[in-house]
Amino acid sequence: MLRCAVLDDYQGVALGLADWSRVRAESFREHFGRPDDLVAAIRDCEIVVAMRERTPFPAELFDRLPNLRLLVTTGMRNASIDLAAAREHGVTVCGTGSISTPPVELTWALILGLTRHLVSESAAMRAGGPWQHTIGTDLHGRTLGLVGLGKIGERVAAVGRAFGMDVVAWSAHLTEERAAAAGARLAPDLDALLSGSDVVSVHVVLGDRTRGLIGKRELALMKPTAYLINTARAAIVDQDALAAALRAGRIAGAGLDVFDLEPLPEGHELRTLPNVLATPHLGYVTELNYGTYFREAVEDIDAFIDGAPIRVLSP
Repeated sequence: MLRCAVLDDYQGVALGLADWSRVRAESFREHFGRPDDLVAAIRDCEIVVAMRERTPFPAELFDRLPNLRLLVTTGMRNASIDLAAAREHGVTVCGTGSISTPPVELTWALILGLTRHLVSESAAMRAGGPWQHTIGTDLHGRTLGLVGLGKIGERVAAVGRAFGMDVVAWSAHLTEERAAAAGARLAPDLDALLSGSDVVSVHVVLGDRTRGLIGKRELALMKPTAYLINTARAAIVDQDALAAALRAGRIAGAGLDVFDLEPLPEGHELRTLPNVLATPHLGYVTELNYGTYFREAVEDIDAFIDGAPIRVLSP
């Protein structure tokens, strides 16, 4: 029976969400931050299931896993896997489906939490502190700027319109017609979107052209009263530049679900800055998504064992 490692199962739920009976599966709740620790844990496994980008698989890691034959990633896109190296080492890489609504919901949780100061107000209630010590920001009549208008961005736009916001959007290939179909106006360029928006939410795919898309110069264009939300990928925004802008009060705040290094180290300033609402990459962590991930991961495994791999990812 093939051995299968399920990585980064923080909640310890993977083995109960699907039928793993055709493999000898072991779930690891702890995150292996050091490659040596990861290799020691999975070197004998023929199959590995990776949760999104939590554990990278660069070329050098495949060199150290000679038994690996199948790597399953939850979702159909994983920028942290070197697909070319996997193919060179004879490793099949497969993906799973995912649901686009959970990141939308978390995006709005962050927006509302920031603009209505829910964390500080709730903390004051628990601690017996001052009653009603902040003044919230109205969303009705304000401008929501979306960097990216794909499946997730479209849904975020719909909620923004329901709040009575003026929705503008931009991405490199977005057209006026496509933006209008989603109920948004096309911004002339990224600079115009950043300078004119009260809430900026990032929803583009991470790639060579979007890595570092929003840096020090771009952050300086934002209103000092504006909020930045990133539930997409950390590398799209220069994290150091963002931390500096938040520290200096150059923008009102940020809602962040993604970070350059995850788990975010204890003591990192993005955990403690008062104008940051941070969550531990919860965008996709819901019952329906996890059910889809692990059920389809097992489908991938069974198909591979039967000699007919499905949902294969190509370099």
